[in-house]
Amino acid sequence: MPSGRVHLLLATIIAGALMVLASGAVNAQRFFREGGFAARYAPAHMPDSAFVICRLAYGQVRREASGIGWETDYPYAEINLSTRLSELTRTRISRDTDGTPNYYVVRATDDQIFNCPVIFASDAGTIGFTESQAVRLREYFLKGGFLWADDFWGTAAWENWEYQIGRVLPPEEFPIEDIPLDDPVLRSQFELHEVPQITNIQFWRQWGGRNTSERGEDSAQVHFRAIRDSHRRIVVLMTHNTDVADSWEREGEDPDFFFQFSPRGYALGVDVLLHVMTH
Repeated sequence: MPSGRVHLLLATIIAGALMVLASGAVNAQRFFREGGFAARYAPAHMPDSAFVICRLAYGQVRREASGIGWETDYPYAEINLSTRLSELTRTRISRDTDGTPNYYVVRATDDQIFNCPVIFASDAGTIGFTESQAVRLREYFLKGGFLWADDFWGTAAWENWEYQIGRVLPPEEFPIEDIPLDDPVLRSQFELHEVPQITNIQFWRQWGGRNTSERGEDSAQVHFRAIRDSHRRIVVLMTHNTDVADSWEREGEDPDFFFQFSPRGYALGVDVLLHVMTH
């Protein structure tokens, strides 16, 4: 990112974070128990036509250390990213009656999934799709849907994800590709020259901020990958060996964690969402 845009991004996010701190609202989320929020399933009819992020609820076929399945990073990743998207762009986001950004949970077989322009999956290396879920997700993608899979680390998690998404989008027709760093998706608004490795805040504290690879040598390299349809539109985006959503979810918990990860995490999030909405 050019330095001017870095400063603008930092100033905007810091101002928003300070407003939350001043209001006292951050106390409700600073030490929240992840996984302690009831699933807020998408309604049959969305309350408005504005942009909203939906969380994909899924069954697990394996477990990962520090992961809790689909609830990982829910719901503040969606709430905070939507807030910053509305501040940093002209995107109109869907809001509840109290002004909070809407966030919903959907299962692959729910009809409501077709009302979600973006679905997000955390701890994606533990996913297991049934045949009916695979069929419905393929239909969702071919009708214009988009999935971001995040926060899965190491070889075992990748191999499970690769197998499961291959049952949805067969690799001979929909191969997984590495996204080059000069791809337009990294130039939508902020010019990124790398995809950051972001660790969860507990791991970061354990290592005093010095180590970001949660599976050691097995997750040392960040992978930024995609599956594209026949028109070259990205239908699935994968951030492997990094936990981008934690930079959104935990923005208000620790100033050092925020400055190390949140500006770059938000820059990536905004770039991806703008690209998805315009391509």
